[in-house]
Amino acid sequence: MIFMSAAEHPMSDDEFHLLRDNIYSHCGIYFDDDSKYLLEKRLARRLTVLNLPTYLDYHHFLKYNRNREQELMDIMDILTTNETYFFRESYQLKAFTDEIIPELIKTKLARGDLSLRIWSAGCSTGEEPFTIAMLLRDIKELRGWKIEIIGTDISQRVLQQARRGIYGKSSFRATDEYYLKRYFHEQDGGLKVSDEIRELVTISHLNLFDTHRMVMLGKMDLIFCRNVIIYFDIAAKKRVVESFHNALLDGGFLLLGHSESLMNITTLFTLRHFKNDMIYQKPERIAPGWLQ
Repeated sequence: MIFMSAAEHPMSDDEFHLLRDNIYSHCGIYFDDDSKYLLEKRLARRLTVLNLPTYLDYHHFLKYNRNREQELMDIMDILTTNETYFFRESYQLKAFTDEIIPELIKTKLARGDLSLRIWSAGCSTGEEPFTIAMLLRDIKELRGWKIEIIGTDISQRVLQQARRGIYGKSSFRATDEYYLKRYFHEQDGGLKVSDEIRELVTISHLNLFDTHRMVMLGKMDLIFCRNVIIYFDIAAKKRVVESFHNALLDGGFLLLGHSESLMNITTLFTLRHFKNDMIYQKPERIAPGWLQ
């Protein structure tokens, strides 16, 4: 039997809707009707690799084949963009180091808790969690504290690079010479993050729609989720943000990308106006009987 190539078999509207809904239910990434050509173009090679004649056959593969989970993981590498670099959105990082961390330190010391847990959700190739680690390493008030930074992403491809920890020139477009000299060394044609920083960071695979796995991460003091929920529709954003709320300790912080907002999504968070940026915070619970 001779199969037509994907180029010879354009994706029909029905096939587009089936595949779009399949992807959405898996991870929350939403393709509107204007994105049919994009989805067709990005998935065409998968039909060739799997020797499938139509996108409808590919939909059935994703629904019923025993290798469906692996295929869904593979196409996450195709469908997600992972443009990032060290020290991205510097004004927000300044709010993090100069305003949020001192507040958390004060709160934690009052409780006798010398630990800090931070989650980089959608960490891509790892620049964000390693940036966080470098910034925290330089705060003398945190010396002796137990610091844990967890970087997660849905794409296995980018996680492999994050675990490798070796980066090219484009990753350092906003990196001060101080950090380059202190926390990197040359290796394999790039710059590798030092073990001193890598030991603070754990990299793992996570689908933000996997509520059970998210619960297993435990409670966090702060969550970075920058330029991730822009790929979700309102319902998916609400689901993921509510999971973040559950993952945060009372008084914990949620840092979104500069173009992202929780407006019309949830009222679970308070928007704090810091000197350097506006940051979402999970309110402290009022103890029962406090107002009586």
